[in-house]
Order: sequence, then C-alpha cells, then structure tokens
Amino acid sequence: MVRSPATKPKAYAGAGTNVRYRPIDLRHLARQTLGDKGLEQEVLRLFDDTVRIYFGRVEHSTTVEDLIRNLHTLKGAAAGVGANAVAALAGSAEAALREGRPVDPEQIADLEVAVTECRAFIAELIEDGDE
Repeated sequence: MVRSPATKPKAYAGAGTNVRYRPIDLRHLARQTLGDKGLEQEVLRLFDDTVRIYFGRVEHSTTVEDLIRNLHTLKGAAAGVGANAVAALAGSAEAALREGRPVDPEQIADLEVAVTECRAFIAELIEDGDE
C-alpha cells in the first residue's frame, strides 16, 4: 500500500534517544523520485542492500585503495537518497585516507552507527508503506 501525501512516517527516535531524528532526508528522497511513492520504496530497498553490502566491504577491506573505493561508493549512494550522516561520515573517512592519514577506527565505528540507524529507519518506512 502506498502512503497518501498527507500521511507521514512515525517519528524516528534513533538509537533509543528522545530526539526526533530522521537518518534520511525525506524531502530530498521525494525530489529524487519525483514524488512517486512506489519508486521511493524501491530506491530505499536498493539503498538498504547497497549500504549493507558496501559497509561490509569497508569492514573487510584489506588495502587502503579498497577502503577508499568502498567508502566512496557508500558516500555517493547515501548522498543520492539523502542519507546525509552516512554520506558525511564516509566522505570524511575517505578524505582522510586520501590525505595519507591512517584509518581512524572511531570514524568507522561512527559510520557503522549511522548505517545501522539508517537501515532501521528504512525498515520502518518500508513496513509503513506496505500496510
């Protein structure tokens, strides 16, 4: 079932906080999908798969080049759907590596948190859209 334009998804608390936070900019996503809710759902499903696969590749990268490539892919995919925190964190880690700085485990941990929140938000949106 497709949501009517007047129906908004539930507020997302994100990782047990009381702060209203949406890991995906829904206005950006709507612009990217020309307001087509069916297309929006499909893009979210594809992005969920992409972020799961590429974050897994980030975790298992064995060379700096692989890590940069996987972070770059995450950054671009996230920017395309409006997952701004994922895009910013992946971009920051990528830039640091390109400048020759070592991998910062804290940056990767922060990225993992953002990815997890984003995937939970997508699951909620898709569940709401299927009702």
